[in-house]
Amino acid sequence: MARICDLCGKRRQIGKQSRHKRGVAGKQWANRAQKTLRVYMPNLHKITIDGIRMTLCGKCIKLLKGKKPEKKTAITA
Repeated sequence: MARICDLCGKRRQIGKQSRHKRGVAGKQWANRAQKTLRVYMPNLHKITIDGIRMTLCGKCIKLLKGKKPEKKTAITA
């Protein structure tokens, strides 16, 4: 199973993580600190919309929940 949002296409991202912050031990570790790779995974959930099962990220779920059907208001003059 691919870990990709079906609506926006968000997928995992790879970044670097430092073991030491800048300035630790009198700035001696700033250049020597090991930078390890880590994987950032999206917040995916399997939900059913209109009988269709989809895998959506948390941001898309919030977006869909925010869209409510428009209310028909009677305009009186």
